[in-house]
Parts: sequence; structure tokens; C-alpha cells
Amino acid sequence: MAVYDYRPVWAGALCDPATAGGSVDRIDLYTGPERTGTPLAAAGPAVRLRDSVYRFTIPDTLPVGRYWCTVTLTPAKDQPAEQDATVRLDLPRGGELIASAEQVADALNIPLPLTPAQRERYWQKIREAQADVFTYIGRPLIPTPQRLLSATPMYGYSLDDPQAWPIQHYDDVVSVVSYSNNLDGTYEVQLLIGLDGSTEEPIVRYVIAHAAESLRNDPASDADGTRRVSSVSAEGQSISYDAAPAPGQPGSLPSIGSLSGYRRQIYRPLNTVPAAPWPYGGGRRHRRW
Repeated sequence: MAVYDYRPVWAGALCDPATAGGSVDRIDLYTGPERTGTPLAAAGPAVRLRDSVYRFTIPDTLPVGRYWCTVTLTPAKDQPAEQDATVRLDLPRGGELIASAEQVADALNIPLPLTPAQRERYWQKIREAQADVFTYIGRPLIPTPQRLLSATPMYGYSLDDPQAWPIQHYDDVVSVVSYSNNLDGTYEVQLLIGLDGSTEEPIVRYVIAHAAESLRNDPASDADGTRRVSSVSAEGQSISYDAAPAPGQPGSLPSIGSLSGYRRQIYRPLNTVPAAPWPYGGGRRHRRW
């Protein structure tokens, strides 16, 4: 079974319907962007994972490809049901890839559906782009599950907040997936440790853009999606292509440097000689005048 984690938006902001007496009721999957007629499949209601995150379990009988969806939710008690018609799902989900072959096809202006050969080739280019990101930031893009068996939460924190749990020994991003009461004052907590690249839009954009560019420059790639020809010599012996936008211009490829904020920060102590305590020395922590 595939899962889809949905973040509900109401009145232009993220909302958490369950805390306001509402619910996230169902998701309907259609085969076209018109989202009309009988849905191909439906799932629901969604299960609340944590603040503003709800999980749908999608039937595993659907073919691989893109689906256009509507999500029905009740944002709060005594509020009318709303429909979110901005959701798209690309199956399969839940693998090692943080982007889909259909997203790369969109960047190449290649019509859907994709053939199995196209999809396999696009997946390989996505893996290569992800490997470049991993090499640069020095962190995997897929988080690792961990479990706390008998954890006692700190007073004053929401149980969805990672700071409520003893996580000081994890030197990375921590998110709470679920927790269950052991009935003795402790909890069993499911955690995800590490960067979740699929939820970081700058990383996803970089991976898609560079997978698409790699395909454009591959002589064995499809005819669609190649660079547009600007001129051809009379004998056909030379071809000129439209120039790509320069870095920093609208439409240019994101640079690997745009992901520098995701690099792990390493603590290094200052290489200074310890100062004698005042009044025998003038160290920066013990200077009186």
C-alpha cells in the first residue's frame, strides 16, 4: 500500500482540522486534470500523524503514473466541507527517489503517460542528481527510523514536538512520527532521524532541474525535450542551439551552492591558549578592566 501525507490549507494558511473539531475526510483520484466524472479510486478518512500532517493510504491496485486528486476536508467544527483541487500524485511512492519521473517529464515538456523505458531512464537521472546533492551536503536525503521504548516526555511540550523527548544524542533533524502510551507514565515513540529531502522544495527543484538537463544533453534521450535549434548550416554540418539562461537569471538552473544551508554544521573549538584567571591574567572571560 502507498501512503500520501497531506498538509491541509484553509484560508491561505496551514490548518489542523482535528484540533478544531474538523477532519480530513477523503481523497479522490482522477485520470485527468479536469477531475470530472467517476474517480478511479478513493481513500479516507486520513489519519492524523502530527500537527497539520494527515496520512492517506492509497490502494496498491492503481497502475504506475500520474493522478489528479481532490481532497475533501472539514476545516473546523460547524464549518462547511471544503475541496482542495490542487493535489497531484505520482505513483509509485515511498521509494528511494525524492522526485518522480513525471516531474522530470514536465520539465522536458514531454507528454504523459510515459513508457516504461522512459520512466526507467528518468529514474536513473534522478538517482544521479541525488548522488550529487548527497556528495555536496554530506547528508543522506532519506531519513532513518528510530524508536524510543520507554521515554518520559518533558513537561510543557506538545507530544508531537521532538523537544519533548530525550533526543539530545541525535545530531541531526528529528521528527516525531507517532507515539503510544505504555500506561506507566512512559511512551513508545517512533522517530525519523535525518533530512527528509522529499519535503525540502529547494532540494527537489535541484534534483528535477538537473535530471532534466542531463537528459537534454544526452544524445540517446528522446527527441522531445532536446534543446531548441536556433540555426543550421546550409550543408547541415553544424547546428546552433538556443543559449540557456545565465546563472541568476529567471529560468536558469539552480546551482549546487543554493543548497549550502543543508550542509551539516561541524563544531570546532577555538585554537586559543587558556588564559589564567583574574587577577593573574587578562583572559576574555576574566578581564576586570
